[in-house]
Amino acid sequence: MRRTGPAGAPAVLCLNGGVAAPLPGDWSTSIRYLVRRLAPQLPGLAFHEVRYRVRSWNRLEMCIEDARAALDVIADGPSRPVLLLGYSMGGAVSVAVAGDPAVTAVVGLAPWIPDRMGVDALMGRRVAVIHGSVDGRPWGVSPSSSRRGVERMRARGVDASYELIRGAVHALALPAPGGRLVPLPRAGAWTRLVADELRRFQAEA
Repeated sequence: MRRTGPAGAPAVLCLNGGVAAPLPGDWSTSIRYLVRRLAPQLPGLAFHEVRYRVRSWNRLEMCIEDARAALDVIADGPSRPVLLLGYSMGGAVSVAVAGDPAVTAVVGLAPWIPDRMGVDALMGRRVAVIHGSVDGRPWGVSPSSSRRGVERMRARGVDASYELIRGAVHALALPAPGGRLVPLPRAGAWTRLVADELRRFQAEA
């Protein structure tokens, strides 16, 4: 895990997506894109990016273990609230660990929320799901699947919102030579919506 922002500040725990094959963990390009833009705007937050041991949805339990270990590290210090920022498979990881007492809010970015996954851990947390309208064509996560997840949350009494970004695909950015990140269509809309959620989290921290 790596941190951007002051130690001990309200924490944004960033959870990456995955692939089918059991590949070694890596940093998320879409998460990196957001952190590079949002950390300067929100200097009072600490962004913690998790790199899984194995980034595969077929090793989901291992990714969940890594997220819980990251929460333990964040908790080893002054008491502070945590917002989970889960991208793609990181949405499922976020739902699984949201019951941690430090977690107050969850933001899912094109989140994979399996229909079989329970959502009771989100009770008492504020949830915002943001999805691109052309995701899942031909790869990614269908926005209809995350909408089903939000409907299940609301049925359980969870305070959950859903925002669809017209014309947005699954990812926010692609890597380029020299460490550059190339934004994909509607990356600015993603950034603005996430910034709004983080400002609300910071105001309530």
